[in-house]
Amino acid sequence: MVAAPKMEKRARCFSFANCQYEPASGVANLVYEVDGERLQETITFPWAPWPVDASRQAAFSKALHLLHLVAGISYYKAGLALRIEAAVDETFAHFLDELYEQGLAEFAYVNDLDLSGVISFPGGRHRIPAPVEVDLPERALVAMGGGKDSLVCLRLLQSADIEVQPVCVGGSELIGETVKTAGLPLIRIERKLAGGLLEMNAAGAWNGHVPVTAINSAILLAASLLYGYRYIVFANESSADEATLTNTQGREVNHQYSKSLGFEKSFRELVRNTVSGSVEYFSLLRPFSEAAITCRFAQMTEFHPVFSSCNRNFHQDGSHIEGRWCRDCPKCRFTALALAPFMDPVQLLSIQGADLLDDERQLPGFEDLCGVGKHKPFECVGSISECRALVKFLSGQDDWRDKFIVAALAEQEEIDQAGGLELEPDTGAEHCIPASIMDKINAF
Repeated sequence: MVAAPKMEKRARCFSFANCQYEPASGVANLVYEVDGERLQETITFPWAPWPVDASRQAAFSKALHLLHLVAGISYYKAGLALRIEAAVDETFAHFLDELYEQGLAEFAYVNDLDLSGVISFPGGRHRIPAPVEVDLPERALVAMGGGKDSLVCLRLLQSADIEVQPVCVGGSELIGETVKTAGLPLIRIERKLAGGLLEMNAAGAWNGHVPVTAINSAILLAASLLYGYRYIVFANESSADEATLTNTQGREVNHQYSKSLGFEKSFRELVRNTVSGSVEYFSLLRPFSEAAITCRFAQMTEFHPVFSSCNRNFHQDGSHIEGRWCRDCPKCRFTALALAPFMDPVQLLSIQGADLLDDERQLPGFEDLCGVGKHKPFECVGSISECRALVKFLSGQDDWRDKFIVAALAEQEEIDQAGGLELEPDTGAEHCIPASIMDKINAF
């Protein structure tokens, strides 16, 4: 790692110019400036909702301010400006410093940058008005991603007799198909990045991973106040807390930072202190292991033909593959590994269209998943210990033990020492699920 970003590429000033919402069109405009160059992003909420009561209008304005600040990370990273201008107090500044530094840790690692001391929001110059209490219906906006996790989350809530509304950010047709299969309508929120960002990237600006879940969380916070939902529910599991790797300076780099419990707690606290204590933001799957999730999803056969956990389906400019699975990425490999204990090879083949666990070309990728290769992939995959436990389990199953990947990995000492599969939620795990929701889930 170099000591600091290359100075010739750094911007002088990054500012949060303004943000506004147009009730007539349902469009939120988020405007930023990099050294005077204007960048405008739009978020479109369908049906142009606007609450009639003043308290929800006030809370929404606060949520829009928060969204403006969080979404700015997509543009700040291009220039890593020497100075940040933002109307924030100490509470916001502390949260944003942490989000930008941790959320850009992978970006920094890949670009060979050291962001230590680079990011500093100017807290203390502005006083943020107190949060607003609002009256919201006891129902849930459920973030949908097209994969197994959000579908299990949706079914758990429905089975506990909680009113749900699936919602997604972006135009993925695949997500639409999974929600249609669930027999539910979908709220599809459109996020359009500023065109100038592409021009900056083409001109050599820094580019890379940003914490998309943090941005989507802020978008759904605004949506909950516009549409009237008390609960904002994500399907982030316990494995998101594990760092992807540790860099040469001894700092953890976590691809899933904005899916982690640490981010969830920080975001909840910020919402409670600056927007409204009436909104509950949480992940329903936090107490679940990956095996516990896939065990349940294996029984949800109606979704097997339409779901996909391959992230090459989900890009700003649409899918980058034909079909639902690329069959050659960390997500495809991990999905095969996680589903195999609960299916026979024919069932898994019918889903992915290839037997990844019997393809010797895939061995280096599976070694990375199990922590016996280069390093854990920069992807949303299970923890190393979970991957090892899955392989160990498969090595004892007649249907799977002779598959090339399983047989090769089973020889590793780390696999032999792995624990068993955890198929029930960890009742002692830390989570942010409201007691009223947890009681209904437990009753189910």
